Amino acid sequence: MSAEPVDTSVPAPVRLRPVLEGDLDVLDRYLTDPEATGAFEWYGWSDPNVWRRRWADDGLLGTDRSMLMVCSDTETHGFVAWWKVVTSRSSFCWEIGINLLPEARGRGIGTEAQRRLVRYLFAHTQAVRIQAGTEVDNRAEQRALEKAGFTREGVMRSVTFRDGAWRDGVLYSVLRDEAMDQGR
Repeated sequence: MSAEPVDTSVPAPVRLRPVLEGDLDVLDRYLTDPEATGAFEWYGWSDPNVWRRRWADDGLLGTDRSMLMVCSDTETHGFVAWWKVVTSRSSFCWEIGINLLPEARGRGIGTEAQRRLVRYLFAHTQAVRIQAGTEVDNRAEQRALEKAGFTREGVMRSVTFRDGAWRDGVLYSVLRDEAMDQGR
């Protein structure tokens, strides 16, 4: 009796976890390898030790900005991050971002990782709003955000300078009540 073939395009359950020291080599790729970051995230060379210093300082889990690794049982797929955006003198929201390694893209991992991050932030912080932005041409990330429960709010004109040109972005958000209503 032969075993059923395993579909390797569908990852084992996606999980988020704190950054371990061994993950710093993976994170370094995002600062030194344009192909690792992808077309919409390469902003040029930057300090290759920035994450190592932050990891030594707070394990990349700070009060105003943090990062978790996106993993399955046997693979590290990339990371999710969030940072505080002050919206008035007495309030803030979180903005989130994600970057997956090239071999993890297009497999639904980003959608699930962003769902899990939303759930985590609403469970462990008092924020009522989580937002995410992406370039207007990054259709894959827009689909992932929509599948993760985010609502498109609008276009931000000339918001990002990348590869010699100003680029328009799209802003998405999800509110606490929406996420709770949808079981996210």
